[in-house]
Amino acid sequence: MELNNLDDLYRDAILDHRRSPRNHEVLDNPDASAKAVNPFCGDEVAVQIAFSEGLISQVGVQAVGCSINQSSASMLSEALIGKTADEIGQLGEIFRNMMTGADPSPDDAAGMVDLQNLSGVRQYPVRIKCAMLSWSALEDALSEYRSVATG
Repeated sequence: MELNNLDDLYRDAILDHRRSPRNHEVLDNPDASAKAVNPFCGDEVAVQIAFSEGLISQVGVQAVGCSINQSSASMLSEALIGKTADEIGQLGEIFRNMMTGADPSPDDAAGMVDLQNLSGVRQYPVRIKCAMLSWSALEDALSEYRSVATG
């Protein structure tokens, strides 16, 4: 994708998720939770996840900071529902690869919901960390969940 200027980065889906974040309520009794902070820009994300029968049944994501951070967190929250921890790990790898330049396959793209709208971020390397912050918090939450589940 060719971007002519920074305005192209802020697509309708990104602005929609920024204005109306999904799953932004804090979960009271999550199975796992984590926080991540980017000390360079001040972005913050908190993630809570609840599982039911091995599938993510509820997600809470609270993001503070730039539009990319907030939109990515909202988009991530929508992509998680109904997936296993392993499927989320795979989705995270696909997203990470997309942020470093690899376009997802059509099959992989189908599970990304709105996340593909963030592909333009890779044209601005300083903003990639903004898009990845919620994934970092999610990885920490999944590690917590796995350690308790196998504990």
